[in-house]
Amino acid sequence: MTMKAGKFCQSCSMPMSDDPQHGGTEADGTRSAKYCSFCYRDGMFLNPEVDTPRKMQARCIEKLTEHGVSRVTAWRLTRGIPGLERWKL
Repeated sequence: MTMKAGKFCQSCSMPMSDDPQHGGTEADGTRSAKYCSFCYRDGMFLNPEVDTPRKMQARCIEKLTEHGVSRVTAWRLTRGIPGLERWKL
């Protein structure tokens, strides 16, 4: 499952339309078209300890379940993370 840049954050797979900040920011302050504000600010990823797709999946599953999403649904929503642009580098 590949998710297109611009539609989904290329780090966590959140729909960019759900980002209250409308994307993270690049070092020069412009909006990122690739990464959401929960993952990326000022040209840097916000959680350097999340450095593999599996760690990102675990983090996203945790956050989704905190917001009432079942673990099974959370897993389904995050299973495409390894195929995102950030993790292909």
